[in-house]
Formats: sequence, C-alpha cells, structure tokens
Amino acid sequence: MTTRALLRLRPAFLFAAMLMIAACAPFGIQPDQADSPEGALAIAESSGYSETALKGLLSTASRYQTADRHKDARTILRSTAFAKASDAIIDQQRLLAMSSIVELEDRDWARKLTTNLPVEQFSRYPQDRQASAAQLQARTFKLAGRTLAAAQTLMASADLQRDGNSVDYNDRIWQLLKETQTSLLEKKAQTAIGYEQQGWLELALSLRKPDVSLDSQGGTIRGWQSNWADHPAAVNLPSELSLIISLSEERPGSIALALPLTGPLAEAGKAIRDGFMAAYYTDGKRADADVRIDVFNTDEQDFPALYTEIAKAGPDLIVGPLEKTALNSVAQRATLPVPLLALNYLDDGQKAPANLYQYGLSAEDEARQIADRLVADNLSQAVALIPYGDWGDRIEQALVKRMTADNGRILDVVRYDREENLRKTVASLFDIDVSRQRAITVEQTIGLNIEFEPRRRQDIDAIVLVASPTIARQLKPMFAFYFGGNLPVYSPSIIYTGTPDSGRDGDLENIHFTDLPWMLSPDEPLRKQASAALPDVTQRYGRLFAMGVDAYQLSSKLQLLSRVEGSDINGLTGTLSMTPSGVVSRQQQWAMFKNGVPVKLESKTPDNTEPTPPTATPLR
Repeated sequence: MTTRALLRLRPAFLFAAMLMIAACAPFGIQPDQADSPEGALAIAESSGYSETALKGLLSTASRYQTADRHKDARTILRSTAFAKASDAIIDQQRLLAMSSIVELEDRDWARKLTTNLPVEQFSRYPQDRQASAAQLQARTFKLAGRTLAAAQTLMASADLQRDGNSVDYNDRIWQLLKETQTSLLEKKAQTAIGYEQQGWLELALSLRKPDVSLDSQGGTIRGWQSNWADHPAAVNLPSELSLIISLSEERPGSIALALPLTGPLAEAGKAIRDGFMAAYYTDGKRADADVRIDVFNTDEQDFPALYTEIAKAGPDLIVGPLEKTALNSVAQRATLPVPLLALNYLDDGQKAPANLYQYGLSAEDEARQIADRLVADNLSQAVALIPYGDWGDRIEQALVKRMTADNGRILDVVRYDREENLRKTVASLFDIDVSRQRAITVEQTIGLNIEFEPRRRQDIDAIVLVASPTIARQLKPMFAFYFGGNLPVYSPSIIYTGTPDSGRDGDLENIHFTDLPWMLSPDEPLRKQASAALPDVTQRYGRLFAMGVDAYQLSSKLQLLSRVEGSDINGLTGTLSMTPSGVVSRQQQWAMFKNGVPVKLESKTPDNTEPTPPTATPLR
C-alpha cells in the first residue's frame, strides 16, 4: 500500500491501517470504510483479498453507485481483486459491474465483461432480483455489440418481464434481432432450443430471404403468424411488423410526374420519365392498384404555382421537380398538402416542410461511402485529387466531414483543372516538390552537389481520385512514377463509363470505385429489357433511367421507409433508406478494376470486421 493511498483514508483509520499493514493481519478495518476506491482496494489487498474484504469492496462499489459515483465504482469492479473470488462473489461483482456499465455506457468494459457471460446469468440471483438483473444484462450485451445475446436474455426472462406490456417487450426483442448479422442468426437457428427462441429466429430469418422484398414482407409476416400461432410474438406482434402489414399494400392511386421535358435539362428529365414509366409498366401489382400517372413539364414554369395547380386535381403524390431552384422555392411553404417526392436535395441548412421527401443521385452520398470504405479497410489517412468547381467543393466537404466522423483523416486535398499540368498536380499531391526543395537547401548549406532521389510523403494510406475515365487513365500511371504505385486508390462512379473496356481501362487497374447496381449488373432483367427497347437512353443516361425506376419504387414505399426504422429497398441506384427528415440515402455497390474489367466487391462498413473478397465473376 502506497503512502498516497494511505493518505486518502479517513484520518480516524489511518493509524489502524498502518498497524494492520505492519502486522500483516486485519484489525477490523474494512474496504467500505475508505473514502476512495484506491484506499478500499489497498485495504482489501492488505487482507489477502479475504472473503470479508471482497464483500467490503462490493459494499463500497454499491455505495458509490448510490451516490452516482460510477467511475469510482468502476475502479473497484474492474480491478484484479476479484480474480480468485468465489462464484457467489463473482456473481455479485458482475451484477454491480453491469449497473455501472449501463450508466457509463462503457462499451469496452461491456465487451470484456460479456466475453464469457452466460445468457442464463440473470437466473443466478434471488427471484425478486432476476427481472431487473435480466434488464441490466440485456443492455450490457447490447453495449458490447452482442445483440443476439441481448435478445436471448430477454427471451429467456420473458416470464419474469411481461406484465401487460407484451408489445413493448416484443418490440425490444425484435429490434435486437434486426441488428444481428444474418450469419449469426442462421448459426443460432441450427442449435436453438425451445419453442419461443426458435420462433423468433425463424421470424427474423424469414424476412431476410433474398426473394422477400419490402412489397412482400406483409405476406411473409402473416405466413409466419399462421405457422406459429401460439408464439408470444404472433399473439402480440411487434409494432413495427404490424405497421409493415398495414402499410405494405398501400399504393398511391394517382401520381403526378413533374419533370423538365424541354430546355437544357430535357434529356435528363426524359431519361427519368422513361425509367419511371418502365417501372410502372413492369409492376406486377399495378393492375390491382389501378395507378394513374399524369406527366407535367416543369421547364420555364414557376414551380410553386405549378404545384398548386397540380394539387387542385387531387393526386396522392407529386414526383419532382428535378431542378434545385424549383425545389428550394416550393420548400419555402410551411406545408405541402400533397406529398412531394423531390428528385433533388435542398440547400444545406434549409428546413424541409412536412410531406417533403428528397431523393437524388447525390455526389455527397458517394463521398461519404468512400470515407466509410477507407476506414473499413483500415486506411485511415488519405489524400484526395478533386477537380475545381462547385461539384468538387461538395465532394470535398462531404469527404472530409465523413472521414473525421469515422475517426479517419484527409491529410490533403489537391484541386486540379483538366487543362493544367497533371504531372505537376500529382507531384504536389505527394509533396515531391517539398522533397526536392529539401535537397536544394542541403546543397546550398554544404556547398556541394549531392545525389538526390525525390521521395513522396510517407504518411499516406490511400488516394481518393475523383476524375473521369479519360483523366484517371492519365493520373493513375503517374502515381507509380512518383513512388505511389503501391497506394490503394478509391473513386466515385464518375471513373466508370458503364461499359467494360479492358483495352482502355487497363490503366485503372486495382482502383476501387462505388457505383449504382444498374451500372454493375448488366444482366439485371429490367436493364436488359430497357437496353433492348431504348438503347440510346440507357447507354447515354443509364444512371438517370435507373433513378426514374427507383423513383417509381419509392412512390409506394415512402410511408414504410419513413415510419419503419431500418427498412430499405434494394433499388437500381443502391440500397435506399430514409432519414428521419425524409431524405432518401443510398448505399451503392463497390467494384474494382481487374484486368481492365470491373469486379464486384462485397459491401463493407467501418463496423464490419469480416473480410470481403471480390466475387469471382467480372462484369462483361
């Protein structure tokens, strides 16, 4: 015991403690009589961590928790004092630890505590404490990232918990199962014991089957209810699943499609219109819903006035406008009586009125996905080459912000113009000029010529390259020339034309890029049909055509996406979900150039630690 620890004890016990240490035997002083956690631990240590001393430590930790001193309680409960304690002491230590873990939201402690924590741990406590112990245990498992174990804890303690609020309890189990990886659910389903657990796992897995879309989820849930009629979740269905059933078959009866069909944005507007109508005519449920679509030209129109005119006809939904200025103007209204699915995004900071949904092919979405992928691939320090202009400004801002949020860092951003000396641009990116200047300075200092080989900066993990295929084919070889050929390169969709070209794209070898599923799935049925019927549109404006297709898919799913947390659509422009503010966000797919041909990669996020190798089949 140190002098500093002794000084933290109450003065009345200081001399007694010194005598106790000197005699190597306890004189009655206990850890719960210390003023500090360090003092309590010192007293327990001096007694050889006896059963009485360890109980005193637990009493001290409990007293600290009552006084909201959870950090002090943590000091005791995370110490090695309990390394050789009896099972009874360990059980009490675990229960107190879970209480402070939850209060402090200490994820690291939660992960360590739950490493060998059995799901039935809560049942080791007295009957009147088991319900509260199970609640703490479930929350601790969740903080540790072990959502399946948290759900199992609630399932196992169900008889202790349900007191007339079964739906709320089932909601918690369902949300935990939703957050659990499919592979873990499948593994547990093979060994699950008990009717209740088996039913929950089958319910969760049934909604994850590849052929179950947001459209068919309602029927899948009903089918499960029929097969598991006596299951607690079938009797009291989680509220989210009840909502899916009620909303899954709701479809707008009348849609107004408002797009620029003349003027400078005419080609873009027509491509979106064609995609929207192609999805409409291939919709197997269209006949049952009897959906009507009216098309309006927004070119040279005052959109707020056009919106008012369209609204008088009483459509269920207006899709458009595409023009950002038109969207900004109509969003000045306090309310939108007819829901509006805009095909663009409001300016940053502009408040969206109720009933406004925003969807588009956002460059910022791609920048954020690149940042996520870099961090997921353990490449936390990157440099970026981005063209000048407003579009480049938006990419830079989104990239830097997301990298910072992901605990990564953009070391430097070099902006360029396609007409300037690209070799000089790359040299600036790698600080080659700085290296050369250092050599010149040395020569001037010593007055002698020296042999000099320039070196690039050494703190770079990866390069973000924002460039068209023509420019990227020039820049990529320059990375090797300036000693950066071993650095991984990540790009947005602008780098890919959409047509595999192994002859020309050999210079893009190993570049990772994100793009729409439409561009990376040439065998997708609708793409094949549309390419045969409208080859010029799909070749030149494929991404906008896909946007039109997904706008139609969204038209009947807005309520589901906005009200059912975690719901999404596997669209042709990406996996579509919705933020609480009504903004549709997209997760695109990933590919990498191999032998000049894109090869699809599996999805990956900063929280996904499993390896994600490329698929075996290249796009041809």
